[in-house]
Amino acid sequence: MTSVTRSDLEAKLREIEGVVVDVEEEAKSSARMLAIGAAVLVIGIVAISVWRSRRNKIRVEVYKL
Repeated sequence: MTSVTRSDLEAKLREIEGVVVDVEEEAKSSARMLAIGAAVLVIGIVAISVWRSRRNKIRVEVYKL
């Protein structure tokens, strides 16, 4: 029969904490990249729509009779 000591428990909890911290940092990094990607996409869509609206203006000619 094996007995579990306090130091064994503490070591295992520190190991688990290290894994949790690593996963948290990875998730934050992924969230930042996703936010940056979304911002670039939105800016690109707005820029393209502004460019197209300036290029395809409606021209109205008025003639006096």
